[in-house]
Amino acid sequence: MRFESDTQHAPRSGLILLQVMVFGLFCLFTLRFWYLQVHKGEQFAQKALDNQMRQVLIDSARGRVWDSTGRPVAVSEPSFALGLVREDCENVEATLAKVAQWTGADPAALMETYKRGKKRVKPFEPLILVTDLSYEALAHIEANDIFWPGLEIVVRQKRHYPEGSLMAHILGYVAEANEEELEKNQALSLGDSVGKQGLELTMENWLRGAKGKKQVEVDALGRQHNEQVIVEPAAGNNIALSIDLDLQRLATGLLDGQAGAIVVLEPDSGKLRALVSQPAYDNNLFVLGVPQDKWAELRDNPMHPIQNRTTQGLYPPGSVFKLLVAAAGLSEGFITYNDGVVCTGSYQLGNRKFHCWKKGGHGYVDLRRALVHSCDVYFYKLGERMGMDRINAYAKASGFGLPTGVDLPHEKAGLIPSREWKKKRFGEAWTRGETLNASIGQGYVLVSPLQVARYVGALLNGGKLLKPSLLRDEPPEVQGVLPLAGEHRDFLVETMVDTVQGGTARRLLRPDARVGGKTGTAQVVKLINADQRRKAADMPYKYRDHAWLASFGEKDGKRYVVIVLVEHGGHGGEVAGPMAKVIYDYLFGPPPGKTAVQADPVIHQLEAGD
Repeated sequence: MRFESDTQHAPRSGLILLQVMVFGLFCLFTLRFWYLQVHKGEQFAQKALDNQMRQVLIDSARGRVWDSTGRPVAVSEPSFALGLVREDCENVEATLAKVAQWTGADPAALMETYKRGKKRVKPFEPLILVTDLSYEALAHIEANDIFWPGLEIVVRQKRHYPEGSLMAHILGYVAEANEEELEKNQALSLGDSVGKQGLELTMENWLRGAKGKKQVEVDALGRQHNEQVIVEPAAGNNIALSIDLDLQRLATGLLDGQAGAIVVLEPDSGKLRALVSQPAYDNNLFVLGVPQDKWAELRDNPMHPIQNRTTQGLYPPGSVFKLLVAAAGLSEGFITYNDGVVCTGSYQLGNRKFHCWKKGGHGYVDLRRALVHSCDVYFYKLGERMGMDRINAYAKASGFGLPTGVDLPHEKAGLIPSREWKKKRFGEAWTRGETLNASIGQGYVLVSPLQVARYVGALLNGGKLLKPSLLRDEPPEVQGVLPLAGEHRDFLVETMVDTVQGGTARRLLRPDARVGGKTGTAQVVKLINADQRRKAADMPYKYRDHAWLASFGEKDGKRYVVIVLVEHGGHGGEVAGPMAKVIYDYLFGPPPGKTAVQADPVIHQLEAGD
């Protein structure tokens, strides 16, 4: 093998040339980088801003709500909001001042909205300043926004309630999400609306849709070009109610000018056909933020229009509660159908006299006549025998003192007192006189109209305590069973029929249907003179008795429970009875011509006391 000599080397000029070439190339790149990044940096940065891609959220429509026949009662309509893209805005303060000038908004409020939004909205996303623009403001802004970079018109969905106050206590309303709600749900954006009351609140997750996303090309002024939808928005789910809008309107009209509640329920399914609380409010006021003066007017109204009286109104049930006390007496073995007492118009307990509503008394009455004619003395004696704790336990087992579970927020449980409750609440011992008051639905006993409806429904449907349902397609949900034998249920139902045939609910009588009822006149204040209670027209409104009617009707295989409560209305049979009659005329059609009622003249004496 031959090897090259150690004295042989590559040409030196070639190595130097290679090094010069590498150094020259490096200098060229460095010069080019300097030219692009430093000398032309500002110019190219502006060009980059002139033409860039952004991802924008697409608002989704909230689910619609219909009545039982498909008529809309809550819908979403397009509206126009004004947003501000911060990275496109050259002068925030001047822009906000101009927005205030165009829209009439408070400049301080706009600045507060801007500061709050900076924490949640990205610089390239529109920060909503005004949620609903009038068409005049919209036209003015679109004609001038070219001079105010960063302003952007955003199409959103706005809730609208076509029936307004008619369905307000059922539907509730939506309003702009507050900080707590925004923190709780990361899918919400500043300016989004969420359910605040009614079904809008309890069915929020069902009604709320999912936002979409689109990619848009924008220029230096924030104007959008060449948009492309990446994710389609998904509308919220719809709801079909069990409410009959015509019946709801009819029942609302019956209470016009009065405070009260009406419940119409199907006892075999638990479906609510009408749920009326009066007075009411226009829930459209809250969608875009209720004005301060309107809110103060609603808040300070002595008739409390915001309160849903069907679920949140708690009242002494008066004689309607005798159905429960009679059931307890039968179930616990304290009475039979034939056990009777002599009512002289009062009952003496110690040194105190407890009066019956009928001044001269009812004479001898058994359980049937005591219920039909609503004899207080009979139930005074029965309540004293059973004791309050036994009444308390039985009432709670029958659904009182507990929420009904209806899909409405803030439902109140009512109150069925006990000795232990009074000791904790007032630090005082329970008295026998308080048991007597409770046995006729007075004293501390408080119930809601919806609880009474569920109880009467259970008497008719075999004893099942069903969840009152507002949803048309929801299957019946059994929450419990009345602790009452079938024969005892049938007996109580028949006494309600007898009460219509010839007792205190005779105004409901019609020959073509089986109708039963139990009236109630509940005192709201203690009267020293018992005769004062009979002179409601002479009493101040706030001291008048509440008028109750718990009833049911059956015709052609259809059954309904109708509960009417009129606050400070007076006697149940006189005030609530005619209202229930109008409802049955709607449900069953007009009754045929009047026919003479053949019956015992004593039984069919029309009493006005309850």
